[in-house]
Order: sequence, then C-alpha cells, then structure tokens
Amino acid sequence: MKLYKCAAGAVLATLAAGCSLQPVYQRPTAPVSAAYPTGESYKAAGGDKAKPPATDVGWRNVLPDPRLQRLVELALQNNLDLRVAMLNVDKVQAQYRIQRAALYPQVSGDANLTDSRTPASVSTSNKVVTAHDYSAGPSLSWEIDFFGRLRSLSDAALQQYFSSAYARQAAEILLVSQVADQYLTTLAIDEQLEVTRNTMTATQTAYKLMKLQFDTGTASELDLSLAQTISEQAQANYAAQIRLRAQAENALVLLVGQPLPSDLPPSVKLGEQPILADIPAGLPSDLLTRRPDVLQAEALLQSENANIGAARAAFFPRISLTGALGTESATLGGLFAAGSAAWSFAPSISIPIFSAGANQANLDVAKLMKDIGIAQYQKTVQVAFREVADGLAARGTYDNQLAAQQRYTDAEQRRLDLENMLYKNGIDSYVNVLTAETDLYNAQLMLITTRLNRLTGLVDLYRALGGGWIQRTGDKPREADTRLIDTAAADH
Repeated sequence: MKLYKCAAGAVLATLAAGCSLQPVYQRPTAPVSAAYPTGESYKAAGGDKAKPPATDVGWRNVLPDPRLQRLVELALQNNLDLRVAMLNVDKVQAQYRIQRAALYPQVSGDANLTDSRTPASVSTSNKVVTAHDYSAGPSLSWEIDFFGRLRSLSDAALQQYFSSAYARQAAEILLVSQVADQYLTTLAIDEQLEVTRNTMTATQTAYKLMKLQFDTGTASELDLSLAQTISEQAQANYAAQIRLRAQAENALVLLVGQPLPSDLPPSVKLGEQPILADIPAGLPSDLLTRRPDVLQAEALLQSENANIGAARAAFFPRISLTGALGTESATLGGLFAAGSAAWSFAPSISIPIFSAGANQANLDVAKLMKDIGIAQYQKTVQVAFREVADGLAARGTYDNQLAAQQRYTDAEQRRLDLENMLYKNGIDSYVNVLTAETDLYNAQLMLITTRLNRLTGLVDLYRALGGGWIQRTGDKPREADTRLIDTAAADH
C-alpha cells in the first residue's frame, strides 16, 4: 500500500512538473562585422585598453564638471520619462506574478446558502417541498501543467519583465547623455553670444565711423552699405542666439524635471571640459551583453520563443483537478454538527477536437512573432554597431579638426590685426578690415561648434557603449539589477 502511494505521488509530481514544448532558444547571429571599421577616420579610436569598459565606468568619472553632475543628479530624481519607465518595470513584474500564480493550486474558502421550492405538481410526494442547503469549507482548483502551457506563459511573462527592466536601464543612460548634451549646448550658445556681442560692438563702431566718412565725402556708399550689412548680420545672429539659448535652457529644464536651482556650482567653460575620452571600445560582440537596448530586444525575443511553447501546448489535453472539503447541512445550526462533513473531487480533462484552425493559427502567429523579434533584435544590434562606429569615427577625427580650426581662427585674428595696422597707416581701406572682422567672427563661431561636436560625440560614444548606468567607477550593481538576478534564479 505504501509502495502504491509513493508511486502515485511520483506520478502526480511528474504530471505537475510537466514538459516543455518551447523551442530551444539560440541567440540569432549578429549581422555585423566581428570588428569595428578601421582606417584614417578611426586612427585614434582604440582607446586605452587597460581601462575598464564603458559599462564599468561611472558617469561622474566621465563627466567631472560639478554643475553638470548636479544636473544629472536632479534629472535622475525628477525626470518623468524615467519615472514612467521605472513604474512600468513594477507593472510588468506584477503581471509576471499574476501569470506565475497560475502554476499553483488555487484555494478559496466558500460559504453557500441554497434555497429551493418545488411545487406539488412536480413533487414526488405531491406536496410543496421547500429545502434549505447550507455549506461551508475550502475548495481547490488546479490545472496540472503536463504539457508546459502555463510554464511557457510564465516564462514569456518573466522575459517581458526582464525587457522592461532593460528598457528602464536604457532610459536612464539615455537621460544621462541627453542632459550632458543639452548642458554642453547651452555652454556653446553662451560662448557664441559672447563672440557675437564683441562683434556687434566692433561692427557698430565701424558703421558709425563709415557713416561719418560718408557724410564728409571720404567714403563711398558701397563702403557704408558693407559696414551696415555686417552690423545688421551680427544683430540678427544675436537675436537668433538669444532665442536658441532660451530654448536650450527650456529643454534642459524639461530633462531635469524641475526649474534649474539658483545654487548650482559654477560651470566649466566649453574648451576646458575634462570629459573622459579614452574609454576602450572593445568588440562589437560586447554590445550583446552591455547595451541595455540590445538586451531588451533579446528578452522580447525570448518571450516570443516561450509563447510558441504555449501555442503548441494548446494542441494537447488540459488536465484539471477540482475539489472541495467542508460541511453541509439543511439547517444553519447543524452546519458544524457531527456527521455534517462533506467533500467532492472532480478531475477533468479537456481534449481539443475541432477548433476550426484556431490553434494552428495561434501557433502560426507565435512563430511569426518570433521571426519579427529576430529581425528587430538584429536591427537593434545593427543600430548599436552603427552608433559606436560613428562615435569612434568622431573620436578619431575631431581632435585634428579642432586643432586645425583653432589654427584657422588664430590666422584670421592675425589677419584682422594686420588689416587694422595697414588701415591705420593709410595703406589699405577699411572695407578689408570689415571683411577680416566678418571672417574672424565666422571662424570663432565654427570653432565653438567644433568644440561642442567633439564633446557631445564623446558623451554619445559613452552611451553607445552602454555606459551611464552607475555613478562611479567600481560601484556595485544597482538594486534593479539585483532584483533581476534574484527573480531569474528563483524561477529557473
């Protein structure tokens, strides 16, 4: 008898554990090269290989400007897009818990009262029969997941949870880079405004001088028109830059999630920003384990893979156990009296016979969704590869461009000095001075733009390599990571 009970228990345990009809998951091949591009554009793109990868470098180490660090801090606390991403993680985790609960028996406590009246015309005793039935006790229902349908749905929900957590991580590192880029943009516009103010002062003085010479007949109307053109162009640029500065600050406020505090640390000038530049790029295969958006796409793909198992299981029988144990009596007072115990046990099996092709269609949809997931995953990898390659090209070329632009600006400054000297000695006309002033102004604006592009390129490369998730180099994994690992370990 004991042997029979042990065997029955083993069979029941096997039935409960069930089997899985999910396809064995294999990561799709990455449709990118095994190495990043090489050539003149990437000659300085390797970075210091002795240093940790971007994912292990804290954003405070990459962005040392105290004012920028404070802005990133505030954004991580207050940005509403990030808050939505965080809440979405909790929502999807709750949805996973709901789906996982279906694997276990569902127990409920019930108390019922049934009143009935049978007319004499249909009563076997030819009398009106009134009956009262009271019952109370727990009931149990359990679908034995023999073919893994519920397990597959639970696995799919778990991967959805992983996906939402990676989406939150991607949102956070994107926010760090967006705040940095927008902050650097405000610094660039501030420097452009300073250059424009100086140019406006010089050109307005030149126009007044040219107007005086024109009134006295020592300058032509063409010279006067040229002086006015340069002055008006500087004023138009100034108005545009004032507008862009206000809009840039508005964008920064939106990212930070609150008005900018008045006690922010002083900013570091654009040309003195010590943004870390020598982070090693590693290999494209590193992106598969470091970029949260790539991990998010793979988790979604694994969820679709698990759904195939659920769709396959729909072709097989469903086995359910339903039971109740309690007391039953015709009177409320006798509900708990001796001899009132009652129980019921109703196992059931549902076998799909004809569904007009619905089950096959569901399986086809699941397979197609996986194919879509593969394409989306591979596209995400390609985009990640392109972003890193672009960032490496920028890092490999902007230093030379910036140096050349600086030399060009210095040469224009020297040219203006010489034109002023020639004009004061009566050798050259003031028109050449105005032309040199305009060329220097344009060169200074381009120099600022080049500095901005170089710095934002470094920030964007850091993000493209998966950096921005930890604050300081050497920090331990964040709480969201730990919760992710613990959940996976508990269910597998």
